Amino acid sequence: MRATGVPQPPGPDQCRGGCAYEPKWDGWRAAAYRTDDTVYLQSRSLKPLAAYFPDVVTHLSVLPVGTVLDGELIFLDPATGRTSFSALQRRIAAGRELGREAARRPATFVAFDLLHDGDSDLRDRPLRQRRAQLEAVVAGAPTALQLCPQTTDFDEAMRWLKVYAPLGSEGLVIKDLAGRYRRTGWWKYKLRTTTEAIIGGVTGTLSEPDSLLLGRRDDRGRLRYVGRTGALTVPQRRDVTPLLRRVGSVRRQPWPQPLPPAWLGQFQRSEPLAYIPVRPVLVAEVIVDQAYEAGRWRHQARFLRLRADLQPADVTAWTINPAES
Repeated sequence: MRATGVPQPPGPDQCRGGCAYEPKWDGWRAAAYRTDDTVYLQSRSLKPLAAYFPDVVTHLSVLPVGTVLDGELIFLDPATGRTSFSALQRRIAAGRELGREAARRPATFVAFDLLHDGDSDLRDRPLRQRRAQLEAVVAGAPTALQLCPQTTDFDEAMRWLKVYAPLGSEGLVIKDLAGRYRRTGWWKYKLRTTTEAIIGGVTGTLSEPDSLLLGRRDDRGRLRYVGRTGALTVPQRRDVTPLLRRVGSVRRQPWPQPLPPAWLGQFQRSEPLAYIPVRPVLVAEVIVDQAYEAGRWRHQARFLRLRADLQPADVTAWTINPAES
């Protein structure tokens, strides 16, 4: 089941059977299958995950045989008070240190749907009924298995946007209480904010820039990379291009050349990214969501316009929690 993005959360009466609202967690979507012998975890792209999450497998083994859950794997970092996507990614490369990594950063499975209860396939039953059965299954489970909060109160859902955002929630997922479990039919509303950043580089060429690389100054005055915009439109290129100036010296390049893949965020790139450094004198106004790691936005920012009325010194300083560095 996948969610389609919407610009505004639908009201309660916009779902045939009434709308249910849930926080959209910043983690790994996963299905959990309780078999006779173990628990099988599978990503949305059908990749087996159980080997990377032995701690979760152990805790989900209390489920009745035949149970199939849909949910999200998350890690809530006590040092930052929010979910950490990079902590989940570290599981993949941990190798022999996987046991130690799991002990240091135990993951949680947040369940939001029940597809099979051990006796019956529930996918053709309405969400309202599946949810009631899910609550019964999860009741009394270990803390590593959590029930995703859900409300039918629109005003409460709007409050959740503020309450859960500091924990790493990206917005809301909206579901029809009468809906069956199909490939599509859910909606997602991402909480986004408008902010400013300094342009420190471009991809493409100076005469035909494809995207902008963004930075912010730290307390020592160094320009730190914070993210990248999506592809520029033709009018945006027309506005930006005449003002771009290449950095004159390699020593003045603000960031590594090329940018490391680890800096580029989720789903953006798996290889280093070559770019052209530019003089960090232009301020961009961008729209970003709530997903960030180590002071960087994980998803691409949407460029709105240049802020000729602002100087780089006016841009919010770059911040990072020491535990994320």
